[in-house]
Amino acid sequence: VHIDPLATSAWNTLIQGEKRWVVFPPHLSKDIVKGKGLVESHEDDEAIHYFMYILPRIKRKAEKMRSDPKYRDFRCYEFTQKAGETVFVPNGWWHAVLNLNHSVAVTQNFCSPRNFDAVWMKTRTGRKRMAWKWLCQLETKYPDLAERAKAMNKRDDFVMKYDPVEIERRERMERLRKKERKRRKMLRQDKVPVWKAATFEATGEATKSPGVSTALDNSCSSDRTMQDRATVSP
Repeated sequence: VHIDPLATSAWNTLIQGEKRWVVFPPHLSKDIVKGKGLVESHEDDEAIHYFMYILPRIKRKAEKMRSDPKYRDFRCYEFTQKAGETVFVPNGWWHAVLNLNHSVAVTQNFCSPRNFDAVWMKTRTGRKRMAWKWLCQLETKYPDLAERAKAMNKRDDFVMKYDPVEIERRERMERLRKKERKRRKMLRQDKVPVWKAATFEATGEATKSPGVSTALDNSCSSDRTMQDRATVSP
């Protein structure tokens, strides 16, 4: 049992065979329609198990729990689809399907102006590359829907990952970050940073890193040796 992806609706036309369907309205929770706590350890999520065992348990529990707010508006609709019939599944509706015999069907998920806003908001975050390609096609074939998509992006301050302008901005920022890292690395290679040298002169304490302190100590020792030599020379 599932909801179709990206807030799309779907149609299913059966060419041959029979299909058993169950559909649940969108207000029911995932835990209810999937029978949380009602699936036994030896059962799986195959359609045959769902229709034969799990679904009857869900309906029995719903009947017993009518006073529970979660089950108060419980609904499910079961029917058998025959060859030549088309089933329409609105977006957000849970559904499960079981082929009762050898079946051939044609099905497609789709978006219409009616559910476009929901589909666009799901697609722009869930399928980022596809969303950009879709927007480019909409600008040519359905400019009114393209404008709706752009308006939603602007309203939500949403930036599309594969927009060429956004790509250029990210590349520019990455170049700046690399340049800054290189500058900082070069500064670390200097002998004594200016602010550390100033601290040493003011306090007379070696507050610098061990490498810097050693360099300064060696410098002071060298100065004292030179002074001693100058003193003992005739």
